[in-house]
Amino acid sequence: MRVTILAGSLLLALSSSVMAGQVYKWVDAQGVTHFGAQPPQGQAAETLNTAVAQPKPAAAESTVPDKSGESKQRDIDRKVKQQVAEQEAERQRYCTTLRTNLAQLQNNPRVRVEEAGGTRRLNEEERQQRIGETKQKIADTCS
Repeated sequence: MRVTILAGSLLLALSSSVMAGQVYKWVDAQGVTHFGAQPPQGQAAETLNTAVAQPKPAAAESTVPDKSGESKQRDIDRKVKQQVAEQEAERQRYCTTLRTNLAQLQNNPRVRVEEAGGTRRLNEEERQQRIGETKQKIADTCS
């Protein structure tokens, strides 16, 4: 619980300094939300607010004598930032997989699944059920 709160706080604190430049958001014909540095042609795109953070001068950090407590805290902060970044990258990969699976389920009525040493075709009811489950996972995880 503490790690989650710390990670969330750190992510929130760092989110404004990570953004730079203009970011556009749009939804394609399959309902997949995309983000990019340039808007797509022939499609409406929403402009997201971004703020540019002022970089810290590197010389100021090197002239200050390093105290052991501050050094340990920086190491801990760096490790937490790395863990948060890894978790976010994993979540992004998972969301990409979910969106790909959803597109396959929606666009292909002949979906085959591997089960107990063989493959079988999903019937329409099973396919619709999996579409619903995948949409719910996307809504829960990728919003």
